[in-house]
Amino acid sequence: MKRIKLNAILCLGCTVLGASVVRASGGPEPLWAYGFLTPPAPGDKAVPQTVRPSSRQLLVTEAPEDQTRVRHVEGSSAAYSRVDIRDGGNVADWFPGDHPPMSSVMTHGPARLGKTSWGCAYCHLPTGKGRPENAPVAGLTAAYILRQLEDFRNDARTSADRRKPNTPMMAGLAKAMSAEEMKAAAEYFSAMKWTPWTRVIETDLVPKTRIVGNLFLATEQARTEPIAGRIIEVPEDEEQSEVLRNPRSGFIAYVPVGSIKKGESLVTTGGMSIVDGKIMPGRTIACATCHGPDLMGLADVPGIAGRSPSYLVRQIYDLQQGTRKGTLSPLMQAVVANLTTDDLVDIAAYVASRAPPLSASQ
Repeated sequence: MKRIKLNAILCLGCTVLGASVVRASGGPEPLWAYGFLTPPAPGDKAVPQTVRPSSRQLLVTEAPEDQTRVRHVEGSSAAYSRVDIRDGGNVADWFPGDHPPMSSVMTHGPARLGKTSWGCAYCHLPTGKGRPENAPVAGLTAAYILRQLEDFRNDARTSADRRKPNTPMMAGLAKAMSAEEMKAAAEYFSAMKWTPWTRVIETDLVPKTRIVGNLFLATEQARTEPIAGRIIEVPEDEEQSEVLRNPRSGFIAYVPVGSIKKGESLVTTGGMSIVDGKIMPGRTIACATCHGPDLMGLADVPGIAGRSPSYLVRQIYDLQQGTRKGTLSPLMQAVVANLTTDDLVDIAAYVASRAPPLSASQ
């Protein structure tokens, strides 16, 4: 019944658009959303990260004593060294009380991969909030998460930028997961409510940045570089986020001035306008049609309010380019087919700025 209702909602959206399922010629790739500065060259491709050498090896680029020194995070009784923290097969857990108990696949990854595996909670964090270079999965329905894992497993969800390394990594992990591990991961992330941890700031200027692992890191506090139509997400505190992987330390998303207001029009009306007393349809439909009036999801359509704008832009662009081609992707492709790169920025800025409504208990 839920799947029938979902298809009816999405088909209604396509009918309102009057759109057929087509790939948009669209604008240029939003390279910043994928964590790159230049377009891919012929033959460029990602290096899969599923099989890896032990991340407990000391790095020659850092002093051994700095890597093995025990670290602490405010409010946590745990203690980890940098060697512990970067061990993707034994996920460090600073705040066990912030989430449900983690199963083996969350902490150690698919058993089939043995010592080369990565725990789900390493990239997505024990809280499921994720980071700009991957996905915020907490609060999504278990059915939706399972469908995405199946899409990765079947190579139906790939990246429009073939250099993005964590896409083939996810595919490799999904292909190694048992049905029980998939179910455990889906139920774990879906059991947590989504609460935003990205602070959206409209600005003409952003700090100068460098890119490490497809993530922008600020190299200065002052804002001196034109934002130039991009969204730039950086950690609130690089030490807490990158060195310690503190799941309570969030991100700042710098967005162009005026983008939230323009995004509101696209999100709430599809960009519809009235000219000379006549209703002029927009380039898309209101997001609430499928994602719910509060943008927190409807049936098995994912919630999007307050989530990473870089992630949202990547997913829309991937859908436009046809590299996300799961069971329900064609319906969404029709909805986003006519959106420009500027539209993607505006929509993501507005959606990321929306906080989920407080429950009665809050």
